[in-house]
Amino acid sequence: MHQQEDGKPRPFCLQWTFAGANSPARIQLVVWLRNFRDMENTILVTGGAGFIGSNFILQRMERASDAIVNLDKLTYAGNLHNLESIANDRRYEFVHADIADRALLRGLLERREPRAIVHFAAESHVDRSIREPDDFIRTNVDGTFALLEEVRAYWNGLAKPHRADFRFLHVSTDEVYGSLGSADLAFSETTAYAPNSPYAASKAASDHFVRAYHHTYGLPVLTTNCSNNYGRFQFPEKLIPLMILNARDGNPLPVYGDGQNVRDWLFVEDHCEAIATVLARGRVGQTYNIGGWNEKRNIDIVETICDIVDEIAGLRGAPCRSLITFVKDRPGHDRRYAMDASKIERELGWRPLETFETGIRKTVSWYLEHEEWVRDVTSGSYRQWIETHYSS
Repeated sequence: MHQQEDGKPRPFCLQWTFAGANSPARIQLVVWLRNFRDMENTILVTGGAGFIGSNFILQRMERASDAIVNLDKLTYAGNLHNLESIANDRRYEFVHADIADRALLRGLLERREPRAIVHFAAESHVDRSIREPDDFIRTNVDGTFALLEEVRAYWNGLAKPHRADFRFLHVSTDEVYGSLGSADLAFSETTAYAPNSPYAASKAASDHFVRAYHHTYGLPVLTTNCSNNYGRFQFPEKLIPLMILNARDGNPLPVYGDGQNVRDWLFVEDHCEAIATVLARGRVGQTYNIGGWNEKRNIDIVETICDIVDEIAGLRGAPCRSLITFVKDRPGHDRRYAMDASKIERELGWRPLETFETGIRKTVSWYLEHEEWVRDVTSGSYRQWIETHYSS
């Protein structure tokens, strides 16, 4: 790594030397080039140690030549173990920081000169937002505002060609649209916002700020709203990993209410590919819904997991389905989410590769095969939290 005295990376100096036959005279041609941190190649990812963010970084590092700067506060769901395989890759840098730290953001943008921001950083669990909404306002609203302000100042200072190429991609959720009845059409990009939880409201607010910064200041933004993700590295407070691990251990499988709530399920690696597609080819100022075309009732998800765990783990005793326990419903529990993801398919040619059947089998197998990862994230405080939220 070439650095100046102030710690900033300096350009490489390529030197060609030509010596005359009868003379020590030298002609030097010096070409100053940016090092690998060039704006053309650097993406700043916020929340990159979380579930979706870490999957996105790993996929990007494998498939593209980008340098990645991962800025993450490392709250309870952030896990750098997810990224151990690239920790020593010279294209990757981790920065432990809060997106609300504007001075740090300013310095980081100046130092690394990213050509894009992919903004994952968010508090994302509905149950936590019901009990502790303050953190959701602080990160999802105030943090996004701080990031937008610093990015706007940075973008305004770029040379004209770089301003035109820059992108700010904001990752959001289908929960901003509210709840659907059983016969209602799926959410589209023009569905009116109707958030029903503090989490959904905080994400809706951040979506509106991103939109406003495009329409008011011209910031070249893109927004994606995704359905429920599942896959490796998901913190086991969420439905699918919680059910996998409880089934494995023979513990009760708590299902809210009557289990008839419907969600659309999206394999996380498909989601990451969709984000990369929107970043590369999406129309500035537009929103793209990303869904898996997999509407499933919660009880169907749990029963499917039970059957796969029984098959793979070969547990003795009663089938895992016997562990299903219905518990008091979540306050304000939305009945159905469904995503119309036809726009991203029509405009950008993206469609998920995994069916739910193939994706859930891969996911169950991953959790059963990665005991050390599970043990590291399921601390005593985690077990206490589960007991508080899922008691009968």
